[in-house]
Amino acid sequence: MFQSALKMIPRPLSTLVKSLVLVSLLAPLAGCVTSRPAEQNARAERAHVLMGTRATYCSAPRKADKRVDVDRLIAQLVELHANTYSFCIHSYATDWDDLKLILPRAREKGIRIWASLVPPSESPPRTKKYSEPFRLDYQGWAMVFANLSLQETNLVAWSIDDFTHNLKQPYTPEYVRTMLDASHQINPKLAFVPCCYFPAITPAFATNYCPLMDGILFPYRHESDRANLKDPILVEPELKRIKALVGPAFPVVLDIYATAHSRLGPTTPEYVEQAMIAGKRAADGVMIYCHQDPEKNPEKYGIIKRLFAGWAAEEGAR
Repeated sequence: MFQSALKMIPRPLSTLVKSLVLVSLLAPLAGCVTSRPAEQNARAERAHVLMGTRATYCSAPRKADKRVDVDRLIAQLVELHANTYSFCIHSYATDWDDLKLILPRAREKGIRIWASLVPPSESPPRTKKYSEPFRLDYQGWAMVFANLSLQETNLVAWSIDDFTHNLKQPYTPEYVRTMLDASHQINPKLAFVPCCYFPAITPAFATNYCPLMDGILFPYRHESDRANLKDPILVEPELKRIKALVGPAFPVVLDIYATAHSRLGPTTPEYVEQAMIAGKRAADGVMIYCHQDPEKNPEKYGIIKRLFAGWAAEEGAR
């Protein structure tokens, strides 16, 4: 029937129709690319705030009462030349309240904020604490973050740790789509950038999840070979393999362990420096896990400060 109908159409128009049909058939195979102009524009705006990320993650300095020392945190981020900080809502029940204190102070200094949650695999009964107060209601979190980001415009993204460890439940594509549709109805500018590990970033993952997400936070652990936190040599090859799957315009922010991993152990200052330099070449941004204490970890803090300052100067010179 389709071929018969085409015979009735003038040749130039017939060619156009065939081309449009081909595009429509290929669209589902495009991985992280969408064919809808409105969504392309919204995704481009969300991606823009992720590019060039210079960030630290979690481990905010605390006061004696365990509340975040906002003054000290902001002063350290400014000293580091960080343009982004990812705040993990997990350590204390007051973290949600502290996020709302961090945001206006960070905005004064031009610092973007991500809000990060823990997944079910890092929540009771496996661990002692939830992300409070909305716990495992990620659809509820998506909406409250979107509403907060309308008031505090430097809340540009939110993330879920160990996202790819929890894909079967609850983060099915259908669940994530519903979650993000609700968020985007409130604020289409708020990005979602979950933590995704190398073994899970497959062609199927790119097809099923990348059209829903705005970027990937990629914790490097040398996982295309034997996992370790000693050798940064695979930073660039792994990033290139990820970018080949998700596409050149899809943001990938490299997450580098400066704090020890429970299974893979600690990293050295030299490792952090080499991984950061490689990440600058191949990723769309660099995040340091965790935020380093300048008194307890002065060497790593100094490396982060020196490299971030140099990158900030390069960006300012362009």
